[in-house]
Amino acid sequence: MELTTRLDGGATLVESVMATIRHRIAARSLTPGARLPSIRAFAKSMRVSKSTVVEAYERLAAEGAIRSRPGSGFYAAGSLAPLSLAEIGPRLDRAVDPLWVSRQSLDAGGETLKPGCGWLPASWMPQAGLRRALRTVARAEDIALADYGTPLGLPPLRQLLARRMAGHGIEASPEQIMLTESGTQSIDLLCRFLIEPGDTVLVDDPCYFNFHALLRAHRAKVVSVPYTPSGPDIELFAQALAEHRPRLYITNSAIHNPTGAILSPVTAHRLLKLADQSDLTIVEDDIFADFEHTPAPRLAAFDGLSRVVHIGSFSKTLSASVRCGFIAAPRDWIEGLTDLKIATTFGGGRLAAELVLTLLKDGSYRKHMDLLRAKLARAMAETGARLKAIGITPWIDQPAGLFLWCGLPDGVAAAEVARRALADNVVLAPGNAFSLSQTASRFVRFNVAQCGDDRIFKVLETAMAH
Repeated sequence: MELTTRLDGGATLVESVMATIRHRIAARSLTPGARLPSIRAFAKSMRVSKSTVVEAYERLAAEGAIRSRPGSGFYAAGSLAPLSLAEIGPRLDRAVDPLWVSRQSLDAGGETLKPGCGWLPASWMPQAGLRRALRTVARAEDIALADYGTPLGLPPLRQLLARRMAGHGIEASPEQIMLTESGTQSIDLLCRFLIEPGDTVLVDDPCYFNFHALLRAHRAKVVSVPYTPSGPDIELFAQALAEHRPRLYITNSAIHNPTGAILSPVTAHRLLKLADQSDLTIVEDDIFADFEHTPAPRLAAFDGLSRVVHIGSFSKTLSASVRCGFIAAPRDWIEGLTDLKIATTFGGGRLAAELVLTLLKDGSYRKHMDLLRAKLARAMAETGARLKAIGITPWIDQPAGLFLWCGLPDGVAAAEVARRALADNVVLAPGNAFSLSQTASRFVRFNVAQCGDDRIFKVLETAMAH
């Protein structure tokens, strides 16, 4: 039977075969000099005729994308193609692609509503405190304004972070803490430090979609484990450890993104026991820590920063423009991580660190977070009620933080709803963008801080009714 699936709605069979080869080259599964499948084998796998593959190969050879070696076959040609993250992994509907969600949210103009984005509205940030801190930093000595920071980062801020972590039971000396420009940069550095291309990394399903994109960039093999309201499914986690022998596990233990779930102490202990048995390193992303009403268990506190690395940032609570994050890691890792930081970013962002330190020291940050948690709790209750009224059901009722992970009515596909909503200038975050297994097609993540406009719910109703 001839292939009927098209990679592009109007593509011919030959064009479909050509697109498949181009995709493999862009994704680097076919590198320069790699031999293409034989005509017979590729025709069988694509379910097309041999003549279709011959024509596709000949056209690609004419373009210079592949080369023919008489008597030997066809080979990928040219220099290594630039890395295309959108081409790596399964071909997803663009409306559920992690990069699609990020781009739409970041590129959106002022008229676009963004219940699918992952940050607070600018008006919810401590504008007065930021301006006051900027004036204070502007009067600092010249070195603070114009020089590189030290590789580990501003010592007074690292000391303050050590005290803050102690409040969560995490014992980390300032010498175990390295400042970064963001939580994302922290994970990037740790991936460079800990894994090689082809290594397996475990993630939650669902999980923060940029974990997928970042791990693709590091050429990791990504395996997901279903997430429950109390943490990862431990039985399936143990099964994944035995089957895939992963090098790394990346998770949120406090407020989970996107579900809002909280890791239970029982699950945390079982998780760490499995990690010890399997020599697994855990990266604990804790960027939502300050949104908690009641402190949740921290893997790094139970583990003592032995095989758990703890990271955080202030992008979600202070300012996304002030790039300042941190890594707390085992002592014997710090020198290697410092070398990597110098190699990739040279000095630290001293100005951002000085600004964050000023805000944390003057008491304004604590007051801001007290008000923000109360404001988010109100928004969570209001948004949840309005979603329920139109048939959208929260997975966890009124969690802490920004996010509601919600199920749409039976038979309604989140990707289709997201596409229709975008036509009305509403950016949604459909569930499969967060799900490696693509099992969250009925789910949507809502940012309650971005759901204050009535138009969002009207657009949702209309999009679901189609």
